[in-house]
Amino acid sequence: MYINFLKSEIKKWMGDSMMGFMIGYPIIFALLGRYFLPWLSKRNGFDFTPFNDLILVIIVLLVPIAYGALIGFSILEDRDDNVITNIRVTPLSLNHFLGFRLAAIYVLCVLATVFVMWFSDIGDLDIKNIIAISLLASLEAPISGLFINALAKNKIEGFAVMKAGGGIIIFPIVGLFFNNIKELFFSFAPGFWTAKSISSLIRGDGLYLSYNQYYFIGLAYMIILNIFAYKVFINKTRSE
Repeated sequence: MYINFLKSEIKKWMGDSMMGFMIGYPIIFALLGRYFLPWLSKRNGFDFTPFNDLILVIIVLLVPIAYGALIGFSILEDRDDNVITNIRVTPLSLNHFLGFRLAAIYVLCVLATVFVMWFSDIGDLDIKNIIAISLLASLEAPISGLFINALAKNKIEGFAVMKAGGGIIIFPIVGLFFNNIKELFFSFAPGFWTAKSISSLIRGDGLYLSYNQYYFIGLAYMIILNIFAYKVFINKTRSE
């Protein structure tokens, strides 16, 4: 049942031009990191190495934003078609229905992030660290998708929420320029913990916290945000 459901979901995504673009979005950034930056560096004689963590953070954080929008708009479409309402009168519970979709988008986002980090070849990270960062960063995708649905009633509103919410990426990026307690001012942004984990791997010592601290605090924080976003969305569907 779940395999057939996943096939129909992917078919629906590919049938929508915007959703289809979101799936291929990470490939564009992987290609930019792998080929465009070295070409630009060679042409202008500029060494991007000191900025490897900044460049990789930008590329990585865009992946869960794209996949969050993908699942967000997919759920919005189901709400427009009254699928969420109809699910309530079927043997399949709403929690199972949404849980499977959120889990599927998380797995797809992890795979996409692993590909982007591996193929772009920025920062010389080993595969173990690439997988670990991908598992952390991808937790932002379900959060984004759920909040889009918690704040929007249709695709038009969803697009506005997505654009406004996408601006939150600036906080983790700015946070990279602080290596003292001031950096915690930006820690409310989910991507902050991924950004700092990446930076600590590439730069090594000298940051306010260690890699393990950034990673596991971020992991706990992202899980809590996912639970909170899910409850907010469920409460919204009950009031509709």
